[in-house]
Amino acid sequence: MARNLSLMSWSEDQPVHGLLAGGCAVPFIEEHGLWTAEQEAAADEVERRVKELQLRQVRIAWGDQHGILRGKNLEVGHFLSVLRRGKDFQTATLIFDTTNNPVVPPFEAGALGDPRMTGLPDGVLVPDPRTFKVLPWLDRTGWVLSDLYYQSGERVPFDTRGILQEQVGKLALDGYEFVSGIELEFYLAHLDDPKLTWQDAGHPPEPPSVSPVAHGFQYLTESRSDEIDGILSVLRDNLVGLGLPLATIEDEWGPGQVEFTFDPQTGVATADTVLLVRSVIKQLARRHGYHATFMSRPAFPNAFSSGWHLHQSLRRADADNVFAATDGELLSETGRAYMAGLLAHALECSVLTTPTINGYKRYRPDSFAPDRIAWAEENRGALIRVVGGRGDANTHLENRVGEPAANPYLYLASQIASGRDGMTRSLEPGNSADEPYSADAPDLPVSLEAALEHFKNSELLRKEFGEPFVDYLIMLKKHEIHRFHAAVTDWEQREYFEMY
Repeated sequence: MARNLSLMSWSEDQPVHGLLAGGCAVPFIEEHGLWTAEQEAAADEVERRVKELQLRQVRIAWGDQHGILRGKNLEVGHFLSVLRRGKDFQTATLIFDTTNNPVVPPFEAGALGDPRMTGLPDGVLVPDPRTFKVLPWLDRTGWVLSDLYYQSGERVPFDTRGILQEQVGKLALDGYEFVSGIELEFYLAHLDDPKLTWQDAGHPPEPPSVSPVAHGFQYLTESRSDEIDGILSVLRDNLVGLGLPLATIEDEWGPGQVEFTFDPQTGVATADTVLLVRSVIKQLARRHGYHATFMSRPAFPNAFSSGWHLHQSLRRADADNVFAATDGELLSETGRAYMAGLLAHALECSVLTTPTINGYKRYRPDSFAPDRIAWAEENRGALIRVVGGRGDANTHLENRVGEPAANPYLYLASQIASGRDGMTRSLEPGNSADEPYSADAPDLPVSLEAALEHFKNSELLRKEFGEPFVDYLIMLKKHEIHRFHAAVTDWEQREYFEMY
């Protein structure tokens, strides 16, 4: 007997996408072999914890093309019903630039370079049960990160977590594991006026009015940190409560600028941590009357740019750090070749490490941010800083180029792809730049527009990330740049309005 789909209710045994995919009785994830044995075991543990803790709801989250969390709140019964089947999710989110302006006509065939996106069909969010957390600031609420698939079981090529997973997998085939740690800078400010009027609800909306939480410019001063301990303690306690590897909280240079550092993690875990940390900090700050921003150079008087320093190394299965030298040199041959790859591809990777127009205002001489492509031993003015020293088993690389708003999956993927190429071709990094701001070395791009040209012409990134993804990201960024050039700025108003 035919089933009347317009009248039937969706049951736990048959979620929406199951019927759309052909009504297969086998759960979507099992049907397409999308979980490892580790994830299967983790799913059993998630089910046990959800029931034991009597959770009310679970947030199923996905990191979009900009590294911003999107998702849905699922009632606990519904979450358990889709845990092994996946949850329907709108692929329409992929057509938006940074402030949700559609980049392409949504229903034009092949507008994003992938005919499977025509008509913006529902995709399927596949939870990764290894990422499950209980959110300590909410009442009985869980959280899980997910990956985006088409209903055919194919990975959506614009899912940036998938791009990093592929790079990590290629490293594993070569016998290496990626180890990385983060230093993430951001600003905290008092939220004076959230600008929640209809007149302010533009596209993008008016930014909130804020005031400083401290005077700043007393770098690493204990009294400055103590002035804002109230909100810092809230952030610290909740990040630790989530089981994230928080290491230090530090007072930075600008008024209300702070830095959180995290212990090293392996594979994609570091990027997962950044995605969650940024969202948690913004949510908790807002709940307590503050505004947190990971914008690299806010338009504050006396502002100092924020960066994201990425520490990285490789290790073998025996857990040895392969960047550490055993012959009295600063770096092993593997470490030198990997670093040479980072330098060789720094220009074309700039869109991935510094994806916003604002981020390029950070590259200034003598600013603790690099302005050219050079490396040095224990020198914070260089693009790549070698941390450690001869005979130090923990010697590794710190890339100081990134902005805090970067999509973490693309930032890390750019490093692995570049480093692998350096190792494959046995590249040499050249001599150390002991005075990096005066070194004879190529300049970093001065704008997102300039960076996009290098990205567009990158043979490496087109090979590693795929032509569809590279062309897709170019489309997004060109739209962002076009909107920037179309806007009349305060600078233009002051420069020309009276004089002409």
